Amino acid sequence: MAAMTQFFKLPAEERAQYFTTDHSKPIKLFNYYLKLEGDQHQKLVFAECEKEIGALVKRLLGLISQGLGPEEDCLQKKLGENPTQKAQGNYYPPCPDPDLTLGLSIHTDLNALTILRQTEGVTGLQVLIKDEKWVAVDPLPSASVINLGDSDFHFHPCCFNLVLSNGRNKSVPHRAMTNKVEPRLSIAMFYGPSKDTVIGPIEDLIDEEHPPLYRSYKYAEFF
Repeated sequence: MAAMTQFFKLPAEERAQYFTTDHSKPIKLFNYYLKLEGDQHQKLVFAECEKEIGALVKRLLGLISQGLGPEEDCLQKKLGENPTQKAQGNYYPPCPDPDLTLGLSIHTDLNALTILRQTEGVTGLQVLIKDEKWVAVDPLPSASVINLGDSDFHFHPCCFNLVLSNGRNKSVPHRAMTNKVEPRLSIAMFYGPSKDTVIGPIEDLIDEEHPPLYRSYKYAEFF
């Protein structure tokens, strides 16, 4: 969080040199691309963070697998041998009238799991629950928010986690609001399959009462 905050405090002209519209970059800071071959300290920070997040994700996937019923490494196997892991930093300057703008519009995530860290003491993240109500997810000290990813729920009914779980796991639509007084920073670590991985319903979740709801396909097609 400190390394990301330091980057966003750089002068505008210095940050401008990292601007890119290429969203295929492995690590991006919202609209600014942080070159990992640059600052050695930041590179080491992100490398250590990536290693720890990777271990956390594998533990979470094991717990979710147990909840669904199959063996503990079922979801990890489904992600393939070369899963992707990306980082995205979002910076939201304070806005005197938050109703005039959204920090990030309503969406769901295009991956398997998202690990999110937020600025402590600054609200902004909201999730959509039943009856079309928005509920704030206030940041807790030293805590992360875990999101099940899928795809934009408006356009893709065949979402990643829906397919794997054969319709049992669903992603929660969410958005980010600006704050009246304080700036807000969030760091999201995205974990998902490689584009060549074949995705389909988990065999152990299919039986006579639960026939397959989705076909198998390469993740590149879904993406």
